[in-house]
Amino acid sequence: MAPLRPQSNCAPCCPHTVVSRTPSNPLRTPQFVGSTHSHCRLDRGRCTRPPRCVCSATRSLRSKPRIALRQVAPWSSITAEDFHECITRTHASVELKMEITIENCNSIDSAKISLVVGRLNIKYGPNGTGKSTIAKAIELSALNDAGLMQLTPFKHRGKEADAAVVPKVSGADQFKTVFVFNEEYVDQFVFMQDEVVKNSFDIFIKNSDYKKKMDAIDALISEIKMTFAKNANIEQVLKDLTELSEDFGKSQAGFSKAGRISKAIGSGNKLEHIPDNLAPYTSFIKSEANVKWIGWQIKGNEFLELASECPYCASPTGEKKETILAVSKEYEAKSIEHLIALLAVVGRLGKYFSKETFENINKILSNKTELKKEEISYLTNLKLQIDTLREKLQDLKTISFFSLRDVDEIQKRIASLKIDINLMSALDSEESRAIVHLVNESLESVLTKAGQLQGEINKQKKSIETTINKHKSDINSFLRYAGYKYVVDIQAEAESYKMKLKHLEFSEHITNGSRHLSYGERNAFSIVLFMYECLMKHPDLIVLDDPISSFDKNKKFAILEMLFRGKDSLRDKTVLMLTHDIEPVIDMVKSLSHTFQPTPVASFLSSKTGIVTELDVKKSDLLTFAQICDENIKSLDNDVIKSIYLRRHYEIVDNKGLEYQLISSLLHKEATPTVKENEGKRAMTEAEIAGATAAIQIKLPSFEYQKLLSWVLDAEVMKKAYTSAKNGYEKLQLFRIVNNDNHDNDIVKKYINESFHIENEYIMQLNPHRYDSVPDYIIAECDLAMGVQ
Repeated sequence: MAPLRPQSNCAPCCPHTVVSRTPSNPLRTPQFVGSTHSHCRLDRGRCTRPPRCVCSATRSLRSKPRIALRQVAPWSSITAEDFHECITRTHASVELKMEITIENCNSIDSAKISLVVGRLNIKYGPNGTGKSTIAKAIELSALNDAGLMQLTPFKHRGKEADAAVVPKVSGADQFKTVFVFNEEYVDQFVFMQDEVVKNSFDIFIKNSDYKKKMDAIDALISEIKMTFAKNANIEQVLKDLTELSEDFGKSQAGFSKAGRISKAIGSGNKLEHIPDNLAPYTSFIKSEANVKWIGWQIKGNEFLELASECPYCASPTGEKKETILAVSKEYEAKSIEHLIALLAVVGRLGKYFSKETFENINKILSNKTELKKEEISYLTNLKLQIDTLREKLQDLKTISFFSLRDVDEIQKRIASLKIDINLMSALDSEESRAIVHLVNESLESVLTKAGQLQGEINKQKKSIETTINKHKSDINSFLRYAGYKYVVDIQAEAESYKMKLKHLEFSEHITNGSRHLSYGERNAFSIVLFMYECLMKHPDLIVLDDPISSFDKNKKFAILEMLFRGKDSLRDKTVLMLTHDIEPVIDMVKSLSHTFQPTPVASFLSSKTGIVTELDVKKSDLLTFAQICDENIKSLDNDVIKSIYLRRHYEIVDNKGLEYQLISSLLHKEATPTVKENEGKRAMTEAEIAGATAAIQIKLPSFEYQKLLSWVLDAEVMKKAYTSAKNGYEKLQLFRIVNNDNHDNDIVKKYINESFHIENEYIMQLNPHRYDSVPDYIIAECDLAMGVQ
């Protein structure tokens, strides 16, 4: 690139902002962040508003993505040499190319690929090239763990393998985070039971603006949060109140016979009141291991029927058998477990009960007989007060944007959370009052900021609503344009938001999308949702492993447009797209290159004997096959191969006249050229041969039928031409002529014949002479048949 210097007619010069990547993050896309970057200026005295600069440096920089020119006062002096150095450095830093080498991974012995940072890099190649291996190797390399070893080729495994030959990726060190879209991603992260994509709240809502607004809300209620954080006893009281409340069981009356309290003391406290006939077991029943002992004792009863001796000590049981069996009649391990837990939680809460309440509870817990009605009534009333205090403490602990999101009047809601301990006589103790005072005091502080809190919550609600509507609109527009009969909705949940899926012909949400969506629908949804996850998490590298080859043309373009156009897309991100489909290359590099900016960088991947190489694909490399034929006829040496391309040219332009018929006769090794007519075949006349030859020689001056016929009939000449052919495509054409379209293997035969005809070709394609896509195994079969080693 020529050095950039200000022109002489430029006002000494306007300020140019010089943006350079920092050593800590060389992959960062150039951008402005306030005035933190250095500025270089040529001295213009005290002028602070210079005329617009029109120098070549300015014009050149304007054409680069995301480089802006700023005018910032005051001015500072800089020499012309320094200015040139700054501008050149800026210009050079706009495009950063990385060279990555992959070695000894699956079928790849060595692969070298390049990536341009901040661009879409399309790597197009046939199946079997090793594209998925490239994606997996880069992904595992970024994880920096032993996972890369799983890609060790089979030929390097086993006892005799060379330990020094291991999978290796170099040149990708700057990619600390790599996100890969493939079938594994679809299976693991998309279409959960209750949402379209796992963590849809984090992906679609939790952006930087959301977090900033949430921080402002949290700051306004921080006094309440700090009260709980600084007083661990409040958290413990809440936990114990919750446990005791749940011990009552689930019942509208407030007390359930199936609850833990009823099971523990419904028939009296049997830990305190042990039946007389079980007195010998007192030490076991009252021990700390009583629950385990009772379970062990009851389980051992089944062995009593085996013999008259004790199943543990083998002494005669005799009259003791009834006593042994009485344990299981009086005690049940789970009930004792409930009783122990109940006594423990009441003990911990004791100081928070009023003195009278605590005495009454202990009296009830010490009953010898079953609970009376008045005792159940007393416990039920106690539960009401427990639940009131518990709910208020829980509401205070969890106060947040979400708990206040649907509240119209924040001030009234916060005031309602204040606790009046005077109305909870059962819990009116010094310790309870201390806790209540702390939380009420924090509420008073928050109440003074209720208006501001209301405003911040409203702003957050509005921002979330805007974000939701935008994402819904973008995704649903894509679904509509791509022809899918689905829409998405993002709904508020208790502590988050979740994306739901609906069918246009069904009013309810689809709870398990993977059961209802087709393979194509799942993949289309998945790739778009993957894009949003990348936008949220900002990985260094995004890899798309053959993302759209299974879609029809309209859906392909709809997906590409969603992925790489617009503000909320992967545009300007470092993206590696691996595909065996040439259509995205045609669309994004050739036909619609102006639509996708910055223009994607494309290359062709080829694999030969385990070595993967890439060849750049420019706009000028994508041609019609007619153009390819013309190009190769002019540039190639072998007239037989030139004749093949010329025949293809006539076929493409639908000219199957005498010229086409003459070349066809040659390639079918006919001593006398023939013409196909409706009635059948007939021999060409001398005049027809001469006319056709003259027409052919306009494009192929060296064409002589008899000379070329002698070549195609000479096995050694054709074998030599086959051996010297520089690419697999031309080898196939020569093989086809030599073997008269035949091969013992139907798969190879089909491949050879399809490569000869044009029915499956795209309008635009790559020149097969330069971009060799024929697999090694096909050439190996042809070599074998041709006797070439």
